[in-house]
Amino acid sequence: MKAVHYNPNPQRPQLARAIRRLERDVLRMGALVEQSFRLSHQALFARNLTAAEELPRLDKKIDRFYRQIESDCTAIMTLQAPTAPDLRCLSAFMQLVRDLERIGDYAEDLAEIAIKIFPYEPHTSMPDIEAMSLHAQAMLATSLKALGDFDEAGGRRLKHLDDTVDDAYDRVYQTLAQQRDVPGVVEPIVLLALAIRCLERMADHATNIGQRVAYIVTGQRS
Repeated sequence: MKAVHYNPNPQRPQLARAIRRLERDVLRMGALVEQSFRLSHQALFARNLTAAEELPRLDKKIDRFYRQIESDCTAIMTLQAPTAPDLRCLSAFMQLVRDLERIGDYAEDLAEIAIKIFPYEPHTSMPDIEAMSLHAQAMLATSLKALGDFDEAGGRRLKHLDDTVDDAYDRVYQTLAQQRDVPGVVEPIVLLALAIRCLERMADHATNIGQRVAYIVTGQRS
């Protein structure tokens, strides 16, 4: 099957340039979100609290991008009378930057969990949770590549990748929920349950980004 892609309206070069600038800004925001995800991973699994301390600064940058991109999309819709395909793209941008912003928020949550769980011995489920985190990070990278290429097939591929994270979530949750004779306090169990929920939601938002890319290209919602 031939790959399907989207290109901004060549008959409206000013509008096409504005959309390309927006795309670059979204990808720059995505790069910051990827960085925040990596730092949260280091904080939680390498017990690197210095990495955790970087997250609030990054989150402020991500939030600024989010507000600016939403504002720019609204201005283009209002002032440049975009055609239906370009309007579809702008609408999807406004939705997917919300997905990116939420992934950044979850990364900050993971960093806070890393700080709280630091005094405790690593749980036996940590390798499975780390694998879950790495897979979710790969999903985010895949979604951003699909966006950079305006690639429908790449965007739709995320739905299948998400199954791996969902399965890992169910498996680890059952391990945590069924643990008996927990020595000492139960706080680390609760924190890990929160961590896997964050990772599961981060993967969901990466999947959303892929679906929004497919919508930009085809106009069809999954």
